[in-house]
This record gives sequence, structure tokens and C-alpha cells, in this order.
Amino acid sequence: MQDSAIAQPRPTSGKRVTISDLARHLDLTKGTVSRALNGYSDISEATCLRVRKAADKLGYRPLSQAQAIRTGRSRSIGLVLEVTEHDAHRPFVAEFLAGLSEAASREDWTMTVATAASDDDTLRLMQKLADERKADGFILPRTKLRDPRVAYLRSHGIPFILYGRTEDPTGCAWFDIASEDAMAEAVQRLAALGHRRIGFVPGATGYTYSKLRLEGYRAGLAAAGLDFDPGLVADPAVGAAAGEAAAHGLVSLDRPATAILYSVDRAALGAYEAARQRGLHIGRDLSIMSYDGIPEGDLIEPKLTTWAVDTRKAGARLAEMLIHLIRGAAVEDCRELVPASFQERGSHGALPE
Repeated sequence: MQDSAIAQPRPTSGKRVTISDLARHLDLTKGTVSRALNGYSDISEATCLRVRKAADKLGYRPLSQAQAIRTGRSRSIGLVLEVTEHDAHRPFVAEFLAGLSEAASREDWTMTVATAASDDDTLRLMQKLADERKADGFILPRTKLRDPRVAYLRSHGIPFILYGRTEDPTGCAWFDIASEDAMAEAVQRLAALGHRRIGFVPGATGYTYSKLRLEGYRAGLAAAGLDFDPGLVADPAVGAAAGEAAAHGLVSLDRPATAILYSVDRAALGAYEAARQRGLHIGRDLSIMSYDGIPEGDLIEPKLTTWAVDTRKAGARLAEMLIHLIRGAAVEDCRELVPASFQERGSHGALPE
């Protein structure tokens, strides 16, 4: 049957269109229509598209409760945010949630969002949402090297996707930004400007991104022909106060750092106060580069050179990939790594002669 048949008149006004109506309209079985609407992998993409177009034109809307009973799915994505995270209230959360919800809505799915105060609370809420069929799978942001959320969901066979990576990728789907490549490129850019003493400020201990960014820093040194000096690696910092302390330490060395690479923009903001106190001009006397692309970096003087992430797009991609996974896609087919975007601004420059 051609797609032109989709344009036939809707059933009698006021009558709810049923899956039987849709099946008769398309000359398909109810089972085929149901599986097409739910995105099962054994139904061709062309048939799925044809069924969805017809459903839109005829005004078919599934009864969510009946559908949940029939398929065992609530068509809902779960997200549990820990309010104790160092960036839990950052503006990126709004953009991230917007991307998630927009992508979910395109598939007629919903979002179930909860907040937790600890790792144990997070696991309790995940179990509750899964048991009550309020979430078919979960998105896990800010992943740790040894993440209790991963261990729990993997052992219980609950679908999930990481926004990041973890030490043991077995059974893990993930979407991530290649921040390690950004760190390596940052070192090479600074080295090309004449810097040989490039300090590094790690992120929060235990998180995968921190390990990856340190590895990127070391890879960048090697690519630039520079030796790794552990004395140039400061204590971890995720906020301005710790970032300021790191800058003071690195520029106070017997052979001071002339450039500092931060894992986290918020920590990098602290370098500005350290430079002010020492009479150093950022971008001329001390070069600063960082990662995240937070709005504040564009408001200070000089503006912070950083690598930015499209958080809205990341949220949308995570939702798309999780829904694909829940519908039966292989975990190995749901892994994606994309680059960050370099934002060249005024906080770095050539080594002063």
C-alpha cells in the first residue's frame, strides 16, 4: 500500500482512534502496527515511518497505562541528579534537561527527574522508579571511575547510558565529549607559543573526566616534546577558591609555571584573583586555558580561553540513544565520542621574552 493512503479521512469525529483502526487503515496486523509504533528492531524503518505518519494523520494516541501493561514500558526516561555535586546548580542543567525532554518528546516519551542527596539515595530512587515502572532506563551524568549506579543497574539488567565513561565499560552504553583530546591540544597550543612550564589543575577526585583530562595533559606534553613534571600538577580544584590556591602554588615554584591548564572553568576563574594579587596580567604574563565553556568565562577580562560543550545537544543525543537501547539495540552500538569546541579568547598568549 502506498503512503498516499495515509491521507484518507479520519474516523468519525469524536471517536478515539484505536490501534485496530490504524491497522485496518494500513492493511497491517495489529501486532505489526504495535511493534512499529514502539520501534522494535524487527520492523523495518520504512514500515515504522509509514505507521507513525498514519498515526499522526489519523490522530491516534495510545493509552499510556494500557500500553505500559501490554509492553512493560512506561515510555519514560529516568534521571536522578545528586544535589551535592559540585556543579549541581549550574546553568548547564537547564540546557541539559531541555535537550533531553525535547528528544524524548519527539518519540512521545516523557522524562522522570528526581534529586538525591547521596549515592545511597540515588540507588534507592532508581530502584523505586524502576519498580514502579516510572522509568524504563536511566541517564547517568558525571560518571565515576567506580560508579555504584553502574554496578547496580548492570546487575539488575536495567537499561542505562552514561554521560561520560567509566573504568569498566562492560555492558555500558555511553555518550561523551573527548575532553582528553582538548587537554592534549591545549598543551600543544601553549607549547607552540613558547611555553615550557605548563601547569595542570585536575578536577574532582574519583571522576572519570578527571583521569581522562590528566591523561590528555600528559599526552599533550609528550606530543610537544616536553617532560612530565609532577610538581606542575596542582591539587584538584572545582571551584574558584581552590583554583586560586592552585595558581598561587604553580607560579611560586622555583621554576614557575608560565601557563596553567585547568580541568574545570570554575576553578580557572580563581586564577584571575591570584594574578591580580601578584600583579600578573593574564594573557601576557600568565596564560590560562580551561574546559567547560561556562557563561562566566565570556564575562571576565580577558575572556577565558576554553573548550565548550553543547550541553543541549548532548542531552538530546543521550535521550535518543537510551530510547534506542531500550528498544533492543546492542550496547556496543550505543557508544559515541564527539569533540569539544575550542573557544579562542584573550586569556592565553605567547611566552614573554
